[in-house]
Amino acid sequence: MSDTGLLRLEGIVTHFPAKGAMFYSETGALVTGTTIHAVDGVDLSLDRNTTLGIVGESGCGKTTLARTILLMIKPTSGRLYFEGREITNLSYGDLAKIRPNLQMIFQDPFSSLDPRMRAKDIIAEPLTVVTNDREKVKKRVLEVFEQVGLTADQLNRFPNEFSGGQRQRIAVARALATRPKLVILDEPTSALDASIQAQILNLLLDIQEEYKVSYLFISHNVSVVRHMSDRIAVMYLGKVVEEGPVEDLMTKPKHPYTAALISSIPKPNPKARGEMAEIRGETPSPINPPSGCRYHTRCPYATKLCSDKEPPLQEAELSHHVACHYPLNA
Repeated sequence: MSDTGLLRLEGIVTHFPAKGAMFYSETGALVTGTTIHAVDGVDLSLDRNTTLGIVGESGCGKTTLARTILLMIKPTSGRLYFEGREITNLSYGDLAKIRPNLQMIFQDPFSSLDPRMRAKDIIAEPLTVVTNDREKVKKRVLEVFEQVGLTADQLNRFPNEFSGGQRQRIAVARALATRPKLVILDEPTSALDASIQAQILNLLLDIQEEYKVSYLFISHNVSVVRHMSDRIAVMYLGKVVEEGPVEDLMTKPKHPYTAALISSIPKPNPKARGEMAEIRGETPSPINPPSGCRYHTRCPYATKLCSDKEPPLQEAELSHHVACHYPLNA
């Protein structure tokens, strides 16, 4: 890893038991009680002061990956490195020391804030882990509150007294209070109106420039990820199928699934829309993922090789990686 490296994931696997689950195997046999392959061998890295976007449809493992990185969920296997130090199996005490540097902004600003706490206490809560100095906490709360566009006279309000956009600003302020080095944003604007979304996204960009913080930005909205990210990783059924610089990936996608996602982006000019890339059928269950390439059951280019052998994530062009036997634009 380069000296600019902040976060590195090596072969991260996160499985969950699925007791009572039932499905039919490829041979037609009924199988019960098995495992959910939520994240299944992810290798990624994130440099300092940059944004890595994670994109994919619902159920592909984006949120589970985020929670695994924060060790809110223990990985089944693999290794996590933060600032060059492995943190996978840290003790509770050692992990508590680095948690101020790892923060998360959740999707729903209505459920992620405690309705019984005032805004000032919500923001101050993570600071109590860092310092016992009440004056420092009070000063930092006001500072970060104003930085996200709220005013001092709103500090004593409860979450139900704020709009959805204001609540998400409180969530942003809470995440920034400890001056973290990495913030994970899990669909931070999907619950907001379009005009409010733009305000929050621009706020996040301004904050990144000021604080020199790195973002892991998770969304199913490819356009938003493109606007926010330096690099993009595309997930499908628990695996990263493509990863690369944002403009390279958006203009010259290598994986058929990435091409399909990009072609589905709405375009205001009907003449510029073109034909959507084909995606067949439904997403397979993570309880019973397909053999070989997990996308082969829906891919228009799939051959027998795709069902027999899983393609590794390897470099197709400079700094652009794809897991496909027959990459596009090669």
